[in-house]
Amino acid sequence: MDRTASAIWLGGLKDGKGTVSTESGALNKVPYSFTTRFEGAKGTNPEELLAAAHAGCFAMALSAELGKAGITPNKLEVTATVTIDMVQGQFVITKSHLDLTAHIKGADKARFDIAVRAAELGCPVSKLFRAEISVSSELIYL
Repeated sequence: MDRTASAIWLGGLKDGKGTVSTESGALNKVPYSFTTRFEGAKGTNPEELLAAAHAGCFAMALSAELGKAGITPNKLEVTATVTIDMVQGQFVITKSHLDLTAHIKGADKARFDIAVRAAELGCPVSKLFRAEISVSSELIYL
């Protein structure tokens, strides 16, 4: 199963602008720029999109792990905070922190904690943050 998204960037880093789109159409030419990424301007940025992916993935992984433990959640609220820091003169994504509020009737705390840990380790997006990255490229001469 493959899922795709695309980005188009026009211009230099600080004065340029780009758009991101997803295969599903959930995002369609959504604008982003240096100011939305690094200066808090209104709009999206890659780290925000990673945070959304991590929160959504973790919520689903936790639901699956809870199901294995015989627990059905009423509601799982997950907020992911992806941190980008300057490290040795370069921007680096240094962490993704998940805040979870779980609404579950009569859940056993020990089994809940085990399920949370399993979801933390098993969530595919969590694994991506530890994954090998590869790039294929093509240069078109103008």
